[in-house]
Formats: sequence, structure tokens, C-alpha cells
Amino acid sequence: MKLIVELIDDESLIKPVIEEGTNGQKACFIEGVFMQAGIKNRNGRIYAPEMMDAEVSRYIKEKVENNRAYGELNHPMSPTINLDRVSHLIKEIRREGNNYIGRAKILESTPMGRIVRSLIDEGCKLGVSSRGVGTVKQRNGVMEVQNDFRLSTAADIVADPSAPAAFVQGVMEGAEWVYENGNFRMVDAVRDDIEAAHRSVKIDEAYAIKAFERFLSQL
Repeated sequence: MKLIVELIDDESLIKPVIEEGTNGQKACFIEGVFMQAGIKNRNGRIYAPEMMDAEVSRYIKEKVENNRAYGELNHPMSPTINLDRVSHLIKEIRREGNNYIGRAKILESTPMGRIVRSLIDEGCKLGVSSRGVGTVKQRNGVMEVQNDFRLSTAADIVADPSAPAAFVQGVMEGAEWVYENGNFRMVDAVRDDIEAAHRSVKIDEAYAIKAFERFLSQL
């Protein structure tokens, strides 16, 4: 399966909400369209509503309801959640038509969360993008995301939703991944070759170079 990152044009701009709790402390949330189904998106892909409903339900049950639906600031290089880059916790996802409306709490006790809160306080416009793994099949000029799709996060926070699109499409979506026992694992024999070359002092330089060239050819 490939890493799939979706950026939603104008609707990806999120709205900050400041709420005061019973203890008098103020908490910052973001709300907006996190994902869409049933329509062709900017990347030429489409998610069947039935498939997306099932996957979002799984994500809510396994992640959201257990306070494990994390999101990061900016795009990571894999579907794996990096706890040192977590900036928010997704608290709610609900469907409205073709849209999946999300609500997430900014974690101001984390370094990335403090950055997000500072950007919001300064009036910066932020966007979100979903991240997961899956396979696609082309039909009638549209890339249909298949039923093996698995969400890594419903929303990462990005500064400019349009800027990273080419980078994501060209590099980040190039590697193969599998979803196994609730975790994402990279399947890349070339990566193993390169790691073996670094571990072994007996392996010659030509082999390491050849392995690296094979790695580059897959990007």
C-alpha cells in the first residue's frame, strides 16, 4: 500500500475556537473539513462513501474514543505518528454530506502545540490534511481508493495546503507500506539493503552505492 495524503483546497482552512473550561483555563480547538468522500479531489482520487464511513468509524472507535487520535504539525515522511511532533488531539469527527467535519484540541503542553497556538494567536491561516495508506485503481479517469485504506490521522496541520502537494505526491507516496496489527510498517527491500551495508564492515562500497541507486530509482 502507498502513503496517501489528501489536501482539501479552500475548505481545508480551519477555524480556531477558544473555549473557557470550568476551571477558568482557556483551551484552543480547531474545527473544519478534515476529509471528503464521494467526490473527485484535487489529486484525482475519490473515496467511496461506504468505504470512508467504515474506516472513519474504525478510526473513531480505536483512536478518537481512546484519546489516541493524534495529529502533527507539518507533513511527516511516513504514516507513523511521531509523538515528538504531535500538536493536537482529534476529539470529534462527524459526517455532513460529502464532508467529514473534525474538531481537535491544540496540545499546548507539547512544543508543536505551542507553535500552533502562537500561530493562531497571531492570526495565521492554517490548513489540515489527512494521512493514511491504501491502494488505488484507475477507472474512467479517476483513481478510486480501495477498501484496504487505513487512516493514520484524520488531520495534520499545515501552513500552506497547496505548497507541499508536489513533494507529497512525488516522494512521500512512493514507498510501500502495510497496516499490520494496528501499526504501519514500511516494506522496502532497498531500505534493508542500505541498512545492511551500513552495519557490515565487510560489505564493499560498490554494493552500498548500487543499493542506494535502487532506492533513488523508486522515489
